[in-house]
This record gives sequence, C-alpha cells and structure tokens, in this order.
Amino acid sequence: MHDFLVSAAAFIVLVGVMVIVHEFGHFIVAKLCGVRVEAFSLGFGPRLFGFKHGETEYKVCLLPLGGFVKMTGESPEQNLETPDKRPQDVASDPGAFTSHPRWQRALIGLAGPAANFVLALALMLFYYSFINEVPSVQVKSTTVEWVTPGSAAARAGIEPGDVIRSFDGVKNPQWEPDVEEQLKLNANSDVPVTLDRAGKTISTTLHIPAAAKDENFDISDTGIEPQYMPGPIQVKEVQPGTPAAAAGLQAGDQIVTVDGHPFHFVTTLVAYLQAGQGQPIHLEILRSGVKTSLTAKPVKINSTWMLGFSSQLPPYRNQPLAFPSAWKKSVAFCNQNSLLVFEVLERLFTHRVSVTQLMGPVRIAQAAGEAAEMHGWMPKFMLAGEISLNLGILNLLPFPILDGGLILLLVIEGVMRHDINVNVKERIYQAAFVVLMVFFVFIMFNDVTNLHTFTHAKP
Repeated sequence: MHDFLVSAAAFIVLVGVMVIVHEFGHFIVAKLCGVRVEAFSLGFGPRLFGFKHGETEYKVCLLPLGGFVKMTGESPEQNLETPDKRPQDVASDPGAFTSHPRWQRALIGLAGPAANFVLALALMLFYYSFINEVPSVQVKSTTVEWVTPGSAAARAGIEPGDVIRSFDGVKNPQWEPDVEEQLKLNANSDVPVTLDRAGKTISTTLHIPAAAKDENFDISDTGIEPQYMPGPIQVKEVQPGTPAAAAGLQAGDQIVTVDGHPFHFVTTLVAYLQAGQGQPIHLEILRSGVKTSLTAKPVKINSTWMLGFSSQLPPYRNQPLAFPSAWKKSVAFCNQNSLLVFEVLERLFTHRVSVTQLMGPVRIAQAAGEAAEMHGWMPKFMLAGEISLNLGILNLLPFPILDGGLILLLVIEGVMRHDINVNVKERIYQAAFVVLMVFFVFIMFNDVTNLHTFTHAKP
C-alpha cells in the first residue's frame, strides 16, 4: 500500500508538472499572437475553484492529471453549426485561433513541446550547477579495471590493473577531467600513453576513434573500463525469474570476482557481459563473511545482456559544476535522450522492439515512485528530464490530435493554399481519437499484466 501511494503521488506531481508546463507553452504564445484563450485549467473534470482575469478563466479542476488550454476556434466542431442550426461566427472573430496566419498557429502548436524541451534542459542545468552528486569515495589513481577484447585499448596492449602515469603528455592524470578532455582533443589521432604495470614502466600508443568528437563519447568507448570505486560490487536486489535469481544470487551478496576478474563497479560487469555475448559466467561472492561460487548465464533484453540484479549505490557527495561544464552536460543529456526516443520509434516500426515493451502510465508511476524513494537527487532529476523530453517529442509526431498533427495539417493547407473542409477535419480528429484511445487501453492493459502480481501468476 505504501508503494502504491508513493507511486501515485509521484506520478501525479511529475506528470502534472510536465503537462502544465506543456500547456503553458501553448498559452503564452497564443497570448503573444493575440489568440483568445478562454480557459487555462490545472486538472480535468469538474471545476473546483478559480477566477477570471480579462478574457481567460484560470481554474483548478478535480482530476489532477495535467491540464489544458482552451482557445476560441481551436477545435473543428467549434466552427460547425450549433444543434439549432445557428452558425457560429468563429471565422470572423479576430481573436479566434483559425483567424490567425498559419505560421502563428504552427508556432502555438510548437510552443508546447518546446516548453518541455526547455524544462528538461533547465532541470538538468540546475542539477549539474547546484547539486551534481559524485561518489564520496573514489580511487585516486587512474587504474584500468578491465579492457574490452578487440578494442583500441586492447590493440594498444593495455591490460587490467595497469595504472596510467601519462596520457598525451599529462602526468599522473585523473579520469575526469584529464583523460576525458584529452580524448575530445585527439579524435581520430594516436596519443602516447605511459603505464605502470606492477612496478614496470610500459610505453604505448592508443588510437582515439573519430567518434570522440561526440559529447557522449567517454573512455569506455576506447575499450578501457576505469576503476572508479574500491571494494566489490554490492547486490541490492535480485529480480525474480532472472539468471541472477536462478544462479542463487541474493540481496546483500558481494561479488568479489567475475571469471576471476576483480570488478568493483556494475558498469564494468555490464561491459563484460556485452563482450561475452551470453557466455556463462562464474561469480565468486561473499555472503555473510563466507565465500561461495555461483554460475549464471546472461539473457539478452533490448539488445543488452543482463543478469537481473540491481547494485547498491555508493555514498555520494555534492560537487556542483561551473556553468560552462554544467551547460555541456545538460545539452548532452538532452541530445542523448532525444536520440534514444527516435531509436526506440525506429525499432518499433522495423519490428526490432515489441510495442509491449513500451511504458504506460502504470509503469511510469512505478518508476516515479522508485525514483522518489531512491537516495539522492540524481534519479529524480533524470527521470523528470527524460519524461519531459519524451512528452515533447511524442507530441511532435505527425498524428492528428497531437501538436505534430496540427502542424502537419497546417503545412498541407499551406501547400494547398486553402483550409481543409471543417467536416473532413472533424472526421480526421474523431478517427485519430479512437485510434489513440485503443492504443492507450492496450498500453494500460500491458502495464497491468506486467505488474509483479500478474507476472508471478504466469507459468
């Protein structure tokens, strides 16, 4: 019951804020263009309270799941005759949505998604500028934890356990910012690297791929998995029905070695699983002070090999970034997550991802509840930023009812040089509404059947 209440409250607050910001984008641009806004509502359903200022009624409604903006002449049915056959004079109303130039109407449609993009950027900029949580305990030396076979680092002869003493002339560098900065400066180039291997000095040359120019490129893309943390991987939770559960892994276990490799952080284990391509792995674990061995066979989910457990996060401290660095990381976050949405959509249309894997309101609520109860601010800000970006991008899809559909119809009308018949528009919107509702019901059904209560009941 506690989890349900937390998830419900987090979902209402999170999605409510996202939708309100979206509608405020439409509202402010409509006002600037001189379109009459009849109502700005927080929530849906029966009106609880509110006030009227000028031509707009500002109100709070019963269902706190977002909000809406009502503009004169916005919907096709407002341009049709009333039931008693008296025509509405929307077309001649200078304050009506349809009385304004198409470019202004397109701007109003674009303003909602744009507001979500701005919100996501602002959230991440605030996080990186004033919070930016980093592990409290970190390994000070630039130690290589593992090297991906066949990678640029492997071809350079770099091995696990090596300590980087010099990287492109930088003596005793740190992973951040020294090595990361040199990567960006040497895209598609060879850099000299000096290593300390068990007290022996080794010189080599590492080729930096051309992709290093990308903001999302990091040292792991060269094949090097850095050792950031001391100590073994701490298991926080094991998901039922996964390879980790089948192998006997339990919450509280410490993974000391993986196939003999002393990994310290879960990102290295993830990289190791991808390189292994599903090969069984042998885990040496420490459970209540007693060592034991387990064997697990990873499974592939959404193109990623996984075991099915979550790790215990290390303790964190705040390390705010200077504005230029915070801006770069915020923009990179938005770019990366925006491209991810398009990648998922492309895989849906090419049948490489099933529609059943999409998250609907129930699973978003679960994610919001989990983020709300997680320690620290990072999961909360990142989930909010991701949802805001998703809301903005999905609303730009060229589907009637969505903002992208409105813009598409305006473009078509611009090419035709006349408005589409109101009756035709109404039929388009009605058909689109039915399709959208069927899809929504399907996603809701899929969400509910994927809850733990139902998945445990499946054979």
